[in-house]
Amino acid sequence: MNNKVLMTMAVVGMLVINVEAYAGEVELLQSEYQNQGAGPFRAAAGEKMWKQQYIDKKSGKQRSCQTCHGEDLTMSGKHARTGKVIDPLARSVNSERLTKVKFMKKWLKRNCKWTIGRECSAQEKGDFLGYLKGL
Repeated sequence: MNNKVLMTMAVVGMLVINVEAYAGEVELLQSEYQNQGAGPFRAAAGEKMWKQQYIDKKSGKQRSCQTCHGEDLTMSGKHARTGKVIDPLARSVNSERLTKVKFMKKWLKRNCKWTIGRECSAQEKGDFLGYLKGL
């Protein structure tokens, strides 16, 4: 085989491994939430919560997940309070997204508290992941 064919095979192999690792981590976390009594998960419910406006108890202002992440999750967002750029959330353009359980847990907890004003339930977290993994 020539070098071009070998290179193509290597790239395809890496993509397959990366997709399998991604699916495994999300499903592993969703399985953990199911063990806590959640499920079945619905991407539509996750999307609805993602777009829903919540009132911040301190400021009285409305916010949603889209406030910082934007409507198009293939594009960068910007944190509403700090102005920090947020890398795209869609896995299709950001291969680092949804690949580490510890990281997903940390950000689901932090972002639910900041956006909704409380920690999300296991059902809500699983629904969010279902929505995000479909992007």
